[in-house]
Amino acid sequence: MSLRGGGPIEELAVPSGTTVEEHDLVTDGDVLVGSQSTVEFGLRGRNVALGERVSVENDIEAEGDCRLDTWCSVDGNVLVGEDAYLGERVTVTGRLMVSGDLDIGDDVTIEEGFEANGWIVIRNPVPTLVFYFIVLSQLLRLGETDAADNLAEALADGEDVRDPLLVPRSAEISDDAWRVSTPASVGDDCRLHGNLRAESIRVGERNEVFGSLRAREGITVGADTTIHGDVTTRGGTVTVEAGARVLGDVSAGDLVVHDGAEIDGTLRARGEMKLVQETGDGDEGEGETESDDAGEDEGDADEIGETDADELSDEDGTSDGDDSADGEESDSDESGVEESDSGGSDVESPDTEEPDVDAEAT
Repeated sequence: MSLRGGGPIEELAVPSGTTVEEHDLVTDGDVLVGSQSTVEFGLRGRNVALGERVSVENDIEAEGDCRLDTWCSVDGNVLVGEDAYLGERVTVTGRLMVSGDLDIGDDVTIEEGFEANGWIVIRNPVPTLVFYFIVLSQLLRLGETDAADNLAEALADGEDVRDPLLVPRSAEISDDAWRVSTPASVGDDCRLHGNLRAESIRVGERNEVFGSLRAREGITVGADTTIHGDVTTRGGTVTVEAGARVLGDVSAGDLVVHDGAEIDGTLRARGEMKLVQETGDGDEGEGETESDDAGEDEGDADEIGETDADELSDEDGTSDGDDSADGEESDSDESGVEESDSGGSDVESPDTEEPDVDAEAT
């Protein structure tokens, strides 16, 4: 157990879209670095906050606020878009440029001078998180919940919430290696330089890492990610997802490789080795079998239908002949009756005529 205790940052977290450009580590969100860490890159982000005794060996550029805690050192310039807070005995070898207010502590060294467009206060500034905690606690104690909610929303910058870059305590970040004693996670669409050493490692999708991965526990390489180096773990499980590419050897306790992954080196596993393949549902094969059976049934139905039709046609032919004969006889009888009736009417017609009255009178 460490005598220094655990820090508030429990892992190395690299958010999606983070890149290493030239000698700078660039991200869209905030940058939080734990105490007693060494960062050989420059830092560029929205808000930058460094813990105690952090060493940065290049420039710092912050779009928002920048806070350097006590005994921090920056080997370069510090450019701040809003306010800056410098604790006691901070050393800046370059120039400090602040667009907003400057809150500065005692025994601060800025070798090339500083410039601030806002207020300049020389004192020991209260840590930002402590100040916000005090304000929130007082508002909640007074029952001003609406004001506390507004302050919390202001701290979160409204709806534009971005994942920060988190560097744990006593980390070493350089172009050669990223060494931490905590788990490490890398988001998506990142481009990193350096070998990654951590307790466990999870790399997201569509990343490119120019270095190797080594961990005591499990390692996961996401889909469509390229690792330019070896992937090694002592006793954990290495998982290489579909579309990933490892340009090196893979050594693990257990190894899981998905179909579509590409590994250019050798594979070593002290335990199980699995190849995961995606299979279809099998509905197509069943569908073909059912369709063949249905075709046979239709053929049998056609044969039965033809036989029944022939038998029915024979019976219908006989019955039609009988019906036609009966129909002819009945028609002839009816015609005879009609003829006799018409003949009788012709004979009786002279007797039924009435005499002409005018003729008798004449």
